[in-house]
Amino acid sequence: MNGVTGRMGYRQHLLRSILTIRDEGGFTLPNGDRIQVDPILVGRNGDKLARIAKDHDVADWTTDLDAALADESAPIYFDSLVTSERMTTILAAVAAGKHVYTEKPIAGSVADGRALADAAAAAGIINGVVHDKLYLPGLLKLRRLLEGGFFGRVLSVRGEFGYWVFEGDYLPAQRPSWNYRAEDGGGVVLDMFCHWNYVLENLFGRVEAVTAKAVTHIPQRRDEQGDVYDATADDAAYAIFELEGGVIAQVNSSWAVRVERKELVEFQVDGTHGSAVAGLWNCRVQPRELTPMPVWNPDVPTDVDFRSQWSEVPDNQTFGNGFRAQWEQFLTDVHLGRPHRYDFAAGVRGLQLVDAGYTSSREGRRVAMDEIAGTDR
Repeated sequence: MNGVTGRMGYRQHLLRSILTIRDEGGFTLPNGDRIQVDPILVGRNGDKLARIAKDHDVADWTTDLDAALADESAPIYFDSLVTSERMTTILAAVAAGKHVYTEKPIAGSVADGRALADAAAAAGIINGVVHDKLYLPGLLKLRRLLEGGFFGRVLSVRGEFGYWVFEGDYLPAQRPSWNYRAEDGGGVVLDMFCHWNYVLENLFGRVEAVTAKAVTHIPQRRDEQGDVYDATADDAAYAIFELEGGVIAQVNSSWAVRVERKELVEFQVDGTHGSAVAGLWNCRVQPRELTPMPVWNPDVPTDVDFRSQWSEVPDNQTFGNGFRAQWEQFLTDVHLGRPHRYDFAAGVRGLQLVDAGYTSSREGRRVAMDEIAGTDR
């Protein structure tokens, strides 16, 4: 596991996924087989690795990636490094014959992503890209509604994502500074459009065209040492995605917005027979039979509590951590020797949407996906 000293690598992948599986004695497959895990921690900072290993009773850690890749007892390589370093390490893992599971984006460009996908295919290794949001309770409930025909014909999707990331002067920033430097692989489009691509294509249909505007609202920030630096990457993006089947998705992504919603990300889906608002955990619905009839009258203050007219979708099942759920799926696929559904090719499609978004913003126009070089959709 390379990159576990970072926020996501440590919290979601090591602590809440792999170590939880390990501490529970593994997990059981439907056929009765049981899979157990034993991580080797890899990174550049030996002091941090040693501390994490000691705190969590992990026997093996190293700052020597080549040595870790040469260890035949570890068949899987996981990468949660900064985006700018990911391609080199994944190629090394593929060359060593490891199956690879990685955070997104899988690379900084479509060409690099395609190179990784081609290398993985040539090596015959099982490969996967984190698609965590598809495994989270709110979107699992939304999928249940879609598969049950609740919406009738889906008309539109409206997504709101983001929160205020402090600039580092008033309060310390709660995201690493590299996120705001384009030269280090930062930018909200590169980070979030990969998410939106797999959410949209797996729930509603593949993106056919994009109109987007990427901006840098906060031009200067302070880094982890308190030093001022220029923010060279976009911190917000406003996009319209045209999906197959005529569905229109509007998604705002911003690290410069204050939250006035129930969750940090919410998707409203409107259909002919009903609507739903889904976050990461919750999902609320309003069927057409219970849809009120508002009347526009700007001269009289409304006394209607519109939010109270929606109903919560019940859990009806136990939902676990979404990151762990996908880890278990990937480990199962490796165990059974079958391809992982969300593979490097899916990661490349995410990068293609990133490319289309940046092209649209830069040139001020609608961009069809078949304009993007290397697009295989």
